[in-house]
Amino acid sequence: MPRILDLGCGPRKFPGAIGADRLPQTAADVLCDFDAAPLPFADNSFDEVRAIHVIEHSANPIRFVEEMHRVARPGGRLLIVTPHCSDASSFADPTHRLHLNSFAMRFFYEGGFHGEGHWYSAARLRERRLRIRLLSLWRWLGFEFLVNHSARFRKFWEYYLCFVVRGKVMEFDLEAVK
Repeated sequence: MPRILDLGCGPRKFPGAIGADRLPQTAADVLCDFDAAPLPFADNSFDEVRAIHVIEHSANPIRFVEEMHRVARPGGRLLIVTPHCSDASSFADPTHRLHLNSFAMRFFYEGGFHGEGHWYSAARLRERRLRIRLLSLWRWLGFEFLVNHSARFRKFWEYYLCFVVRGKVMEFDLEAVK
């Protein structure tokens, strides 16, 4: 069975996973503050690391992703789910420190954001899949399909339309490159 780490598991830990959270009233197996120190796990120890609605609370998102990368085995899966910056819920929660768009993880890709590597981090990821969910009206009208199946349309949507045709949630399915 794969070893799964559920970071910020809250009260509903992913079935079969080791849960980690900073709050004791959660389903966490391990209590740790993601912003205070390295995660209390060995390098390359998990097949999958999940962070569902957690990264937007991070004081240092680069360090957070680096720690996910460190504890994932080579080729391991990193699943990051976060609100899209155009969703009202991104700004409604006073504990959210980040408001990300679909290009946010490209700083960890081999080709970087503009086709070149970046110096912010040595951690490298490969995008397995990116899925953006839109508000239901836009999904019903077919915008969600276009955003998820055309890189050109997604770029146009991010640059010009996303605060009119509002996003809801982004699901980054990434691979740890080591």
